Formats: sequence, C-alpha cells, structure tokens
Amino acid sequence: MGRKCFISFKTEDIGYKEFIQNDLDVDMIDKSLDDPINSDNEDYIMRKIREDYLSDSTVTIFLIGPYSNENLGAYEQRFLKRELQASLYHGNGNTQNGILGVVLPEMYDSIYSGSGTCWSCGKTHTYVNLNDSTVIKEFSYNYYIPNGKCSWPEEDRFCVLVRWDDFIRTPENYIEEAFKKRSQDIANKTKVRP
Repeated sequence: MGRKCFISFKTEDIGYKEFIQNDLDVDMIDKSLDDPINSDNEDYIMRKIREDYLSDSTVTIFLIGPYSNENLGAYEQRFLKRELQASLYHGNGNTQNGILGVVLPEMYDSIYSGSGTCWSCGKTHTYVNLNDSTVIKEFSYNYYIPNGKCSWPEEDRFCVLVRWDDFIRTPENYIEEAFKKRSQDIANKTKVRP
C-alpha cells in the first residue's frame, strides 16, 4: 500500500528529491516550507504546518546530506527543523508521521563508521554517528531516544535510517517500516522539540 510522503530536504540536495519524485514510484506531497509562520504559539505553528504543508502525509522522508546538520545553526535549519517538528507533532485532528532518514552517498562515511566492542556489555555494536555534525536534533534524538541501555535495538528507535542506495532499490519497504513506527510503543516516547 502506498503511503503519502512529504520530503524534507535542503535545496543543495534537490537533485535527490527530484529523483524520488520523477524516477521512483513514491506517492508524495510536493510542497516545501519556505516562509516562516508568524506566531509565537507553538501549537498553532505546528497545526498550520501540518495543514498547509504536510496535509495528509503519513511519512516524512528526511534527506540527510552535508547541509542538513545542527551545527549550521538554528536560522539556517529553521525550515528543516519545523518540518520534522510538525511531522512528530501529535495534535488535534492529526497524528505524527513516521520519519525515514535517507543518508545521501556523500554522508556514508560520516554516519556509518564500522563497529566495535562495547565497553559496557562486551557485545559488538555498529556505530551510527547521528549527532549535531551529521543531522538536526529532531532526527538524532528520535533515533537515539534515551533508553538507559548501551545500544538501541530497532524497537527503541522511532526514526528509520537507510542508505540512499538501499532506499532507491525498494523505497516502499522503508516507507512502510517508518509508517508502522507510528503505532508502536516507541511513538509515545518521541520529542517534538528536543
């Protein structure tokens, strides 16, 4: 079943967004938040973004490229942050979207850095570097939701992460995985504004 997707991306990565739009069979909403909503009421802002931009989408695809990280500053990332916040927002008349992070090829080495033995449990863990230098907090927090453990098994992560090369082979599988997170227990532990 096709899920309606909203794509959150930096303009520098528009070529990837256009590939998804034109070459993959993804049902998407082609809107971007380009102007700030003039209000100090956070609930109103979230509701307006959901109504005017995300409308009936159920999954937000976040393209993770070199220009989509927290360290670039709040002003530079204001639209990405708002799009992901609105996607995570539970409000009157809407439910949160699933969040699918698609790591673009130029970010593979920055995000995927191998594996190693954990000093806490002695098991081998894969290192996935989601921090302020690779993504914005709205994604990293909801991928690594604090759990008091030394690792995050799939059921402890709300956001779904995939390499671009894997995503374009079977986009519907990853979109469906993100969609299903909305009804899992972990959805109750997400944070809109970490």
